[in-house]
Parts: sequence; structure tokens; C-alpha cells
Amino acid sequence: MNIDIYNKLTILSDSAKYDVACTSSGVDRKGKFGSVGNAAKAGICHSFSADGRCISLLKVLMTNVCVFDCKYCVNRVSNDTKRVTFTPKELAELTINFYRRNYIEGLFLSSGVIKNPNHTIEQMIIALELLRNVYHFNGYIHVKAIPGADNKLITRLGLLADRMSINIELPSQESLKLLAPNKTKESILRPMGLISTKIQENSSDLVKYRHASKFVPAGQSTQIIVGATPDTDHKILTLTEGLYKKYGLKRVFFSAYMPVAENSLLPTIDTKPPLIREHRLYQADWLLRFYGFEAKELLDEQNPNFNLQVDPKCNWALNHLDKFPLEINKASYEMLLRVPGIGVISARRIITARRNGAINFLGLKKIGVVLKRAQYFITCKGKIMDGLKITSDGAIRALMADQYKLPSQYPEQLTLFNEPLITREDVHQCLTGQI
Repeated sequence: MNIDIYNKLTILSDSAKYDVACTSSGVDRKGKFGSVGNAAKAGICHSFSADGRCISLLKVLMTNVCVFDCKYCVNRVSNDTKRVTFTPKELAELTINFYRRNYIEGLFLSSGVIKNPNHTIEQMIIALELLRNVYHFNGYIHVKAIPGADNKLITRLGLLADRMSINIELPSQESLKLLAPNKTKESILRPMGLISTKIQENSSDLVKYRHASKFVPAGQSTQIIVGATPDTDHKILTLTEGLYKKYGLKRVFFSAYMPVAENSLLPTIDTKPPLIREHRLYQADWLLRFYGFEAKELLDEQNPNFNLQVDPKCNWALNHLDKFPLEINKASYEMLLRVPGIGVISARRIITARRNGAINFLGLKKIGVVLKRAQYFITCKGKIMDGLKITSDGAIRALMADQYKLPSQYPEQLTLFNEPLITREDVHQCLTGQI
């Protein structure tokens, strides 16, 4: 690798760290004769950046040159930074050589806007066509499309990628107008709608024609920046729910705002990233997708932001104590999912186990229920847990103490380098989806 390419890689991989992509590929395309790479399950390599974000390598920008002036972006046109650009051939060769050295299993490609959105997409298409058709790279590719690009170009790009994302970045038209004047809600949602329609059409084509080309088989995603504007958690979560319902997105990612430059329209430069708030939004997102909750149940105009001291599910339960305690041997699957400490897997196990007889607290523990949380909201055979005295205030204090032992000077941001504010149990539940 010559020094010029190395310098480009150093600059453009560092610039790409602000795009969140911590997800499995969602496709299961195995390797085939005459091609290199695969996108089979667990085939995408993940790593963790210094700020704790899960990233998929090779994660890089095509260029950090950008004609847009988004105030929160390090690559904005008004920022004084060194600008470099990969040619399509350089990017394709770099990706395939990294793959052959077993450095990567896939590619996450984003880009600044060169000249205009259409020109940028054209360069990305050339690079991916080289990878797919010349180097016969059969591995996973996640590409970030550019708002405002032509529909035909978006379609061509979608036929080369496994997953595509178009980042909303800011949750309201007012925020976009203030901080990203080159973007509009329409320029973002139009291609998002196009991708959704093409995915549906492609599903029908694949049923009719066995060898039809696949269009974004792993679906589409987006990213929302948290904390750069006054937008509330209620606004963000309501938007998230709408995107899932209307466009069938696979994931909505949340990115805690990281100050990269001073601007009177942005939070001060010494503001720490709101990582706990980001974490709460991810937990709420999980509740929307897998636990049957609606955004309006978790937040409303009177309570527009999450309680940072208690996870959203516990907070909901504490605000609806009239629904508890729940008899574990009679409750429906839907209500079991609403008990803190009972996740999707343990709820299914409870339904299965109680067919063979009544379950007690010991049985729940063996199933995997987190009794430290669930005990305040359930009964077994009509009885509460031995020695437990349930009061509203007591449950609140116990749950808050269990989840986050914060210092007196609250709030404090989550950090990876000081004393951790989360327990090993929290990490395990985050990874397994148990809330």
C-alpha cells in the first residue's frame, strides 16, 4: 500500500466513525465458486471504537469533501480540515486486499457530497460495480445513500448493496433548517420511500423469477443524532415508530451528539455526549420492535423525556402499578413481556413451562427471569416472594439502586474509561435483548 492510499485511509476511516452501524448483516448469502467473501450469518466482522460504538470494518468514507454545511458534521464545507478522496478503483482494491488478508468481512461505505448528490452516488456505484463484477466480491456491503440523489441512481446502488441507509440525522424539519440547511425532510424521506417500495417489488419478483436480482436484501436503516437540538425523546421515539411502520426499516440507530466544532447553534464544545440518553432510546426502540409497546405508552407531551435513572420498561411499570402484581401462571404472553426482568426468551419459556404445572419463584430463576426486578411486579400461585414487602416507594428506590448507583452530583455521562455506571448483568441483558 503506497503512502498516499495509507493517508487517505487514515483520514477517511477516522471521519467515518460518526456513522453508527452496530448491527448484524441480516443476510445469509454463502460463498460460491469463482467468488471471494460471503455474507453468511456471523460473517460480518464487528469491532468497538474508542468511544464504545460497535463498528463494522472496513468502515470508510469515499471522500470527506462535502458541499453541504451541516453544522454538527466534522466534514462540513465550512470546516477547515484536510480533504481527500478515494477513486472508485482505489476503494475497490483496498477493500478486496483487506479481505484477502482477513482484516475484514464486509464494507460499510459512506461519503461526503462531491459536487452534488448524483455525482457522489455515481462514484459509489462505480466502486461497488468493480467489487461485485470485476473482483467478484460476494461479501456484505452496507452503503449510505445521499439525500437528494436521483431515483434511478438509488435503484442502481440498491442492486449492488446488501443494506442501505439514508440518515435522517435530525428529528424535525425545524432542526434540519437550522443545522443542515442543504437537507430537507422531503429529500430524505423520498429515497427512503423509494427503497421501501423497491424492496417490496423485489420480494414479488423473487417469487416469480428465481434469478431476479436482489434489491437491498438486508433492508434499510437510518440514524438520528441525539442532543444536538432541543428535540425531546418523545419527538424522537414517535418519529422512530413512524419510520418502522411506514418504511419498514430494519433499524433506527441513535447517535449521541459529539461536539466537533464550536457553533452558536450547537451545545457548547465541552458538553459530554449524552450517552445515557442514547442508551435509553435504544432500550425504548427494543420495546417498540419486540415487546409490543407503542411510543405513546412510554412518553407523552407531559412527560417528554426518559427518566435516566430507570430503564423505560421499569419506568412504565412503576407508572402503571394498578396492573400489578401479575400472576405468573395466568398472565398472557403480552403482559409477561411488560414485567421488568422478563424478556422475550424468558416469557416464551414461562408459557412453555407452565403447561406442565404451576411455576414457583425458584422455577422462574432457572428459566432466566431477573427476579431482582421482577419480584416487585409478580406473584406465583397467588403469593409474593418470601420476605418481600412491596411498596411503591420501596420498589422505585430498589430498582434505581439496582440499575445505576450514581454519585450525588447527578446527572453524569456514561464513560468507558472511568468507574462504569452499568453492571455486568446490564451488559448481558443488552446483548441478549432482555429488558
